[in-house]
Amino acid sequence: MSEALLKVEDLRVEFPVRGGWLGGTTGIVKAVDGVSIEIGRGETVALVGESGCGKSTAGNAILGLVKASGGRILFEGQDLLALPPAEGARLRRDMQVIFQDPVSALNPKLSIAHSIAEPLIIAGMAGAARKARVAELLSIVGLSPEQGRRYPNELSGGQRQRVVIARALATQPKLIVCDEPVSALDVSIRSQILNLLMRLQREFGFSYLFISHDLSVVRHIADRVVVMYLGTIAEDGGADILFQKPVHPYTEALMSAIPLPDPKAQRARRQTILAGELPSPLNPPKGCPFVTRCPIAEERCARIRPVLAETGHGTRAACHVRNPAALPG
Repeated sequence: MSEALLKVEDLRVEFPVRGGWLGGTTGIVKAVDGVSIEIGRGETVALVGESGCGKSTAGNAILGLVKASGGRILFEGQDLLALPPAEGARLRRDMQVIFQDPVSALNPKLSIAHSIAEPLIIAGMAGAARKARVAELLSIVGLSPEQGRRYPNELSGGQRQRVVIARALATQPKLIVCDEPVSALDVSIRSQILNLLMRLQREFGFSYLFISHDLSVVRHIADRVVVMYLGTIAEDGGADILFQKPVHPYTEALMSAIPLPDPKAQRARRQTILAGELPSPLNPPKGCPFVTRCPIAEERCARIRPVLAETGHGTRAACHVRNPAALPG
């Protein structure tokens, strides 16, 4: 892997649950519970899992949009959580985000050019230079300068997402967090936006943290994959290896749900069906987080929480049964 741009160590995000007559704390939701991620320069790391697993919360904590409860977020070697707020905010200018829904991400009262120019205004760029930069950004994402005079409601969904991408590129970031960037788009438009994101990465060399639940999209774009379950990491590793040889039963179930283009192959494939619902993060299982839904769970899985450990073929998995190294020593 290339030199690390971002290194997240034991990240935790907890939310107090308040209730009762006096509004006191009745519990703690562990939305992210000890997650560690490393992203190299020019690399795409995908963060995947079911809805509610904590992947978007982890991305928001890295960006500073939600407060981390513990751990370290090292960006170019500096711990963002240990720095004074002003210094941390300065470093986070090199991080940008592409949100899931371009409709809610854009102010309907601002023109497209104004929306793209906002980060440049904050950065103090002068008027003439700013106008030229906005025109350049529109061209980079495949829009015309004339479209800058329009408003969000005058553009299609794909065009609006191109605007969001242009705004993310405005300050020449080193890391872009893509939070489900194509899930709100028509299927016919998704491949165009994915190809645009990949082309921009080749041209400008920034890194992606790509958050998604669509593994067919992840397989197309990611260099490495991190699989989250109930706020923890179940498995991670290179995308090619992980898709071919998943170790953790949760990863295996996710992979088996990817639709195949050949109907015969789809019918012939053995699909892993998970029973039950995701446990509450207010009361997670004592042992393995996946034990309540795991088809191969053993008695020890309910008592002992596995650690994320090397599998021997380039991935790491937190599973006692499939990976004996995951048993804490």
